[in-house]
Amino acid sequence: MPMLRTIETKIEGLFEGIFGRAFRTNVQPIELARKLVKEMDDHRNVSVSRVYVPNEYTLYLSPQDRKQFAGYETSLVGELQEYLAEHAKRERYALLGAPVVIVTTDDDLAVGEFGIATRLVSNETSEKQSPPPELPVDQPAMTMIYRTATPLVVDPPPPDPEPEPAREEVSLTFAGRQHVISEPRVVLGRSRDAGVRVSDVNISRKHAEVRQEGATFWIVDLGSTNGTLVNGKRVDRQRLRDGDRITLGSTEIVFGRSLPRP
Repeated sequence: MPMLRTIETKIEGLFEGIFGRAFRTNVQPIELARKLVKEMDDHRNVSVSRVYVPNEYTLYLSPQDRKQFAGYETSLVGELQEYLAEHAKRERYALLGAPVVIVTTDDDLAVGEFGIATRLVSNETSEKQSPPPELPVDQPAMTMIYRTATPLVVDPPPPDPEPEPAREEVSLTFAGRQHVISEPRVVLGRSRDAGVRVSDVNISRKHAEVRQEGATFWIVDLGSTNGTLVNGKRVDRQRLRDGDRITLGSTEIVFGRSLPRP
């Protein structure tokens, strides 16, 4: 049996029997393994003579999914790291260090959803030569969100929809410019795809999100590298009030509220 298939069998075997049945509506370990490999393939960086791939993988799980792994997480992480290393060897990818899998909890994920963020992390103790300068070392890639397949069920008729709250324009002011926000959600980051682009090398491509929930606005960190601060305090999710100061990287952003639209 090929080595990669052997590792797949070991990962599947971690949760066979009564434990496997408990996971049918949750994230499956073998699905994590295959999506990690997909992220490795999707984030290849071609150098002059080598193809480099990320060697750090952060898995974001919902609280319910991670709870299911209690008592098995260490074994699972070891198998996932071996699976990634074997895939890299088979495809002749270059690594800056042995693959590392980090598991963390994201309260914004639902059961059956999981996210993966990758990074090229330089390991000077294992590399005699410095990595090529064109490699995006230590720069995290955008977190990819996956959903597990769910069986087809007949749902009861949905309740009558509640009226949407009145949209309220708010502002984000930084670098001497005011950005008026009228959407219920807007992503802040240095990516061209971000709703509000912030040109700061210390900010992740998709760093944080401002959300309107009912009549309340929130700032939610999107797994950024350097974190999100509100009024000097690091937060993962924080309610916003008029005049609050949001710090992303080295950029300070002032949040402002206005009257509801007529």
